[in-house]
Parts: sequence; C-alpha cells; structure tokens
Amino acid sequence: MKKKILYVEDDTTLAFLTADNLEQEYEVVHYDNGKEAFDAFTEQDFDLCVLDVMLPQMDGFELATAIRERDVEVPIIFLSAKTLKEDRIKGLRLGADDYLVKPYSMEELTLKIEVFLQRSQKQSKQKNSKYTIGNFAFDAVNYTITHNGKTTQLTERESALLQLFIENKNIVLKREQILKSIWGTDDYFMGRSMDVFISRLRKIFKADERIRIENIPRVGFKLVAP
Repeated sequence: MKKKILYVEDDTTLAFLTADNLEQEYEVVHYDNGKEAFDAFTEQDFDLCVLDVMLPQMDGFELATAIRERDVEVPIIFLSAKTLKEDRIKGLRLGADDYLVKPYSMEELTLKIEVFLQRSQKQSKQKNSKYTIGNFAFDAVNYTITHNGKTTQLTERESALLQLFIENKNIVLKREQILKSIWGTDDYFMGRSMDVFISRLRKIFKADERIRIENIPRVGFKLVAP
C-alpha cells in the first residue's frame, strides 16, 4: 500500500510537476491553500506532509502549528522560497523535520521523504510492540506469543513475519512483498525459509480456530483474524 502524502502548494505549475513525480511512489493529496489542507488533515490519515510556506488563507507556518497540535509525530517538510536563516529556524522550531529552499531537486525531496517515512515507520513499530490477536498476546520486542498462560518463544524472523501479518491483518500480502520486507530479497531459498516459518505459525494458531494464514495461489498469503 502506497504511503499517503499531504502536499500543499499554490503554484499551479510547480504543484503539477512535483505531484506528478511523487505519484510514481506515493499517494499524493494536493491542496492549494492551508485552510482546505488542514480540514483534510483532520478527516484523513497522512503518513507525511509537504508544505509550502507562502499559502493563502492559512500559511505554511500556521498550518504546521495546527497539524502539530493534533499530531506530534507525522513528518513535516517545508518547501519555501524564503531563504532567510530566521525562516528556516522558525519552521524547524514549529516541529518541521526539514526545510528545503526553492528551487529544490526532486531527487533530494524524494530522498528526504523516504528517509522520514522509514524513520516514522521504525518508531511506530517500536512503540506498537504488543498486539492482541484472537486469544493470543504477541510481544514483538521479546519475540514471544502467549495463549492461555503458555508462552512460545519465536525466532527474530518469525516475530518480524508475524508482526507484518498482524499489521496487515485480513489483507493479501504478495510473496515478494513479504520476502523483501523481512529478508531483503525474494530469491528461492529465502522463499523456502518463509514457508517453514508460516507453517510453524499455523501450528501455533491452531489453538484458536478463528485465526488462519491463508495461501492465495500464485499471489501470497493473508492472515485472517477477528
């Protein structure tokens, strides 16, 4: 699933070029004024915000302040023609993660977006380390899964695999998607290891008939759970 970016820019030409580039990798929701962008932020979930500073109705600094009052973690990148050091410092003090001066390169912007998304995802995983699935309690940090007082020790890879399934519960995951996420490659031998791990997880979940890892032929797997 593509990460969702809130992009706010009132320069029509620049907005079209930037959004067109970003949409190759991300879902981009564009607004040309701060007020509409903030209304959207209150109604939708975004993984990252890219904000121009000079905006109508609500400027980028005001928009970032309002966003931070609702969400202290979502990454924010400012894009601005304002080159003064004071403006950059103001933006960072408001809680922005970075401040790029126009004209910026798409390569640099894309790289920064990817870095902040990865950091945000890592922090989220560290924070959300304990899960409940059916009658099971899963601790992703200590690699354990507990059912009716009985605790089973998982390997690090089994734990990472289970966490990926739980975070995408009831969603089909492609084989290559799982392999690249957990093993970093989708070659044949890693695929065999994954099949062994999935088999072990299936045995563990036999204790709760509501939970199953379905094989989707020629596609991948889906964790079905309440």
